[in-house]
Formats: sequence, C-alpha cells, structure tokens
Amino acid sequence: MNLPVFGLGTFRLKDQVAIDSVRNGLELGYRVIDTAQIYGNEAQVGQAIADSGVARDELFITTKIWVDNLSKDKLIPSLRESLAKLRTDRVDLTLIHWPSPGDAVSVREFMTALAQAQTQGLTRAIGVSNFNIDLMQRAIDVVGADAIATNQVELHPYLQNRKLAEFAKRQGIALTSYMTLAYGKVLSDPILVEIARKHDATPAQVALAWAMQLGYAVIPSSTKRENLASNLLATSLRLGDDDMARIATLDRGERLTDPGSLAPVWD
Repeated sequence: MNLPVFGLGTFRLKDQVAIDSVRNGLELGYRVIDTAQIYGNEAQVGQAIADSGVARDELFITTKIWVDNLSKDKLIPSLRESLAKLRTDRVDLTLIHWPSPGDAVSVREFMTALAQAQTQGLTRAIGVSNFNIDLMQRAIDVVGADAIATNQVELHPYLQNRKLAEFAKRQGIALTSYMTLAYGKVLSDPILVEIARKHDATPAQVALAWAMQLGYAVIPSSTKRENLASNLLATSLRLGDDDMARIATLDRGERLTDPGSLAPVWD
C-alpha cells in the first residue's frame, strides 16, 4: 500500500473544534484524516466525515491504539470501538501509538494482535508510532518489514531524526512526520522565512514541502480554514537543492514530545 503523503491531523482538537476542522478540511479537498483513541475525538471525526457526504472509498482514515489497549485481549475490541465511533467498518491504517511502558505488553503480543486485526479486515494496513530503531526491529521480527506501513514520529527541521530515517529507509518503511512545524516554532526561523519569500510561499509550506521531498508523509492540523487551505498548497511547492541543504543545517535535536512515562530511549 502506498502511504498518502499529505493528510489532516487532529491532535488536541476536541468537540466542535474537531468537527469544524475535519469538515473544513474535507471541503477544501483533504482526503486523509489522522486520529487516535487517546485524542478523544474519533466520534467527532466520524460525525464530520458522515456529514460531509464524501464517499468512504475516497478517504484514508488512520487511528492509533492507546497503550491501555495493547494486550491481545483488548486490542481488537478497542479497535472495534474506534470503528463504531468513526462510523466505518474498517480504517485504512492502524498504528500502535506508543510502545508499551516498561514492556508490560511485549512487542510480539501487540504486533501479533494488530496483524490479526488486519487479517479480520478491520484495518487495511498496520504500523507503529514513536518507535525507536530497536523497537522497529522487534516489530519487524514479528510481522516483517513489508507489513509495517509507517512509523509516525516527531520530525521537523529542528529534529531531523536522521539515524531513524536511515534505518527506516533501509527497511523500506515509510516515515510519517508529526509536528512538522514544531508547534509553530519553525515558522519564524530566518532561513525558512527567507526560503519562503523566495518561493512566494509561507514558512509552513516550506517546512511541509521539505518533509515531503525527503520522502516523509505529513499530517499538519489547524483550527483555521485559511491555514488548512494554505498548508494544502505545500503539495505543489518544489524546493531547490540549495533550499534543502540550508534546512538540513537547522537540525539541533530539539525534541518537543518526550513523555517520561511513555517514551523509549531515542536514537
């Protein structure tokens, strides 16, 4: 399965705000929606999709299994609950959101359960999120690299994650960049601002285009319709080799998402 390169994220979007963002996105032409059990907005995403009138076969929906549901007796039932909230009989991609804290549930157990969910037709594809190289290798040992559609990780100009990216590339596993704009921190970066000015673009478009040109999928979110429309234009922006080289110099290992109770030892 070819992973779509551009989608709509819904992290931190709640209640009517989530409905409005997804509705606006669908009206503007977004067809990839990313949510998660822990976001608490699957029902709102499902409502917005149902209200939109967009045919299910035109959409690519991703959700993620929360750590409380990783055991073999909980994973599939929790995914069925997610499907009910999303008002669909299957999602296109299901990810393990974070590795099990302290390996309370083994990688073998939850990846086996996730593969069973795929076999049962509950999800077209499977993958992982927030996995380091060691955890990726353990997942590969269970289901094979070909079965893992993506590893969704924090990745932006200030955290370029090159070791992980190189490993994923060798294994043929796509990376999905979340927080590509670093909570907006990169939008005022002088280099991105200068590149944006040169291309008559915005710094957000430059950051998103940079990630896509490196081969990563992106899932930016916004509560503002004008920003959703603007972000979508990143798909048609092509940066030059010099632009890419300049952005490469911005890497400073600045990780913004590192919950002590969940995070593995990063590479």
